[in-house]
Amino acid sequence: MTIPVDQLVQQIHDAHTRIVLAATGGGSRAIADLLEVPGASRTLLEAFVPYSDRAMIDYLGSRPDEFCSNRTARAMAMAAFLHARKLAQSEGATAGLPSSVDNLAGVACTAGLVTDRPRHGPHRLHVALQTAALTATWSLELLKGRRSRPEEEHVAGRLLLNAVAESCGVEARLALNLLEGEKVEELRTKALQPWQDLLLGKVEILTQGKTIPAKPAILSGAFNPMHVGHRRIAEVGADLLKKPVIMEITILNPDKPPLDYYEIDRRTAQFAPEQPLYLTRAATFEEKARLFPGATFLVGADTLRRIAMDRYYHNNPAACRTCLEYIAQRGCRFLVFGRDMGTGFMQLADLDLPEVLRAICRDVPPEIFREDVTSTGIRKSGAW
Repeated sequence: MTIPVDQLVQQIHDAHTRIVLAATGGGSRAIADLLEVPGASRTLLEAFVPYSDRAMIDYLGSRPDEFCSNRTARAMAMAAFLHARKLAQSEGATAGLPSSVDNLAGVACTAGLVTDRPRHGPHRLHVALQTAALTATWSLELLKGRRSRPEEEHVAGRLLLNAVAESCGVEARLALNLLEGEKVEELRTKALQPWQDLLLGKVEILTQGKTIPAKPAILSGAFNPMHVGHRRIAEVGADLLKKPVIMEITILNPDKPPLDYYEIDRRTAQFAPEQPLYLTRAATFEEKARLFPGATFLVGADTLRRIAMDRYYHNNPAACRTCLEYIAQRGCRFLVFGRDMGTGFMQLADLDLPEVLRAICRDVPPEIFREDVTSTGIRKSGAW
């Protein structure tokens, strides 16, 4: 059922869902539409328009592979959802009331529309919705040269408002007035309850395949995607350590929003159901050491170097040393694999490390292992 904008917005306000909205490149008209109908304070917690590259990087915490993509829209929506939760918790604490995530949502749009300079790629827009139970996206490629900028903005704003309506449980939608050949591509991933518990911090770890053994060997990674380098590291590590290597995916990252449910589903699907796998909230090796005492972590030289960088400890050298000492006290060790850093192949011996960290590291010689493939390179090649 399609209805006028003001009627849809009124139904949105009446639903009492609280949202944070973010839009870049297009879709900002939806913010004005929400504000022009009385009752917006019941719906809109905050709106962001991170329009410049720098603003988008600051909003997400790191530079995305592409600024206008389905994945970036999802990352924006996740950041918006977490911000909505933070605001709701703050409001609840002030009022002395418990907060709930059931009526919270993050909604986002990233678009590449008509501009005042030639656009070499397609005109497109991606809208995403993140709630405690759902990740959903709507992507649309607009026929190039068939609309003015205001007309493309009209489509983007309406698609974004439809996503807001979805977040509120409102069934009505706005007509998009698409041209022949244009089609909205929709993806949605409903979260398993354990995934929801992990994202919301109710649990710290989910295990697949078996329970956690004593002093495990763990290969932590984003696995975006899993590639031959990961498999070879696991094989070599298992041979050197005389124990099976278990993969770990953390949904949190110090520099990025958490993995959404689509990403969790996609990355865990790379592993057979019987293959041991940990899904955790342990974004740092300090947290991993707490979860996995006595573990040996299989890491690349690039990862090991970052573990010793002060910037990951708020530029506090004392905090960095305290963290490294804690990892050692937990009985954890690192099995270090050489990596091509872009300026040449580097091994453990090539790294300038604090002695407390070097003392718990073991090198893997390049004659035993060297694989220069990277997940980033695979993504850029379009093979994933």
